[in-house]
Amino acid sequence: MSKLYDAILGLAIGDALGVPYEFKQRGSFICSDMVGYGTHNQPEGTWSDDTSMTIATLDSLKSNNGIIVTEDICRRFNYWLLYGDYTVNGEVFDAGITTCTALKKGRPAVDEWDNGNGSLMRILPLAFVDCTDDEIRAVSAITHGHWISKEACVIYVHVAKRLLAGEPIASIIPTLENKKPFDRLKYINTLDVSQIKSSGYVVDTLEAALWVVSREGDWEKGFRNDILAAVNLGKDTDTVAAVAGGMAGIIYGLEDVHDWVEKLRNKEEIIECLW
Repeated sequence: MSKLYDAILGLAIGDALGVPYEFKQRGSFICSDMVGYGTHNQPEGTWSDDTSMTIATLDSLKSNNGIIVTEDICRRFNYWLLYGDYTVNGEVFDAGITTCTALKKGRPAVDEWDNGNGSLMRILPLAFVDCTDDEIRAVSAITHGHWISKEACVIYVHVAKRLLAGEPIASIIPTLENKKPFDRLKYINTLDVSQIKSSGYVVDTLEAALWVVSREGDWEKGFRNDILAAVNLGKDTDTVAAVAGGMAGIIYGLEDVHDWVEKLRNKEEIIECLW
């Protein structure tokens, strides 16, 4: 399978694993497999807005021969939000407030308090096309226009591109941004789990996802264990696991999680948007 398949299906798996546990506190549950119901009362294998907006972005890139057309991406986001395109069953059951407000108003949220992870969760497709940092920022700014959200997306796409080039995550981490609020990234792999937040704040999400795929110590590594670790951080479980899942898919592939791939609902909708 291609790295694009591994990355996007990895993202969708992380999303689906996290959906039943979203908003739950760390330590109040244990995720050990893909299950259903829970927070959003959805059957097992159900993915949410993270995957929907990611494949909408992919579909735009596919339709435009790899060229980033922000107006077209925005149009597809609106089709998702208004009509249920790019969803499991034609229904939008989870959508961020900042994302919804920005799409309805037709302009991005730019306040410092609007730095949720709603653009980070969908930005991975840009790692698979030629793009400038300003183009990454522009795609973030369809909904999330504050510089922190935009820079988080730039960092993540750069990491994904370097992983695609075969660079180990352990060599990438020490080279990452060292200016606040991203100053912990360059040593995120050395932190204890107690020092990792998993809220919906974009910096927390980026840190948590990078920690999951790079953490040091006696952890058992691999796609399955990394994504379970992401979900078990609690709180914004679907997005942390989706962001981590995209990277883990590139690093490990999906050979050891065929059972989870099979459980994904309407994965044909995802595959249709790949190239």
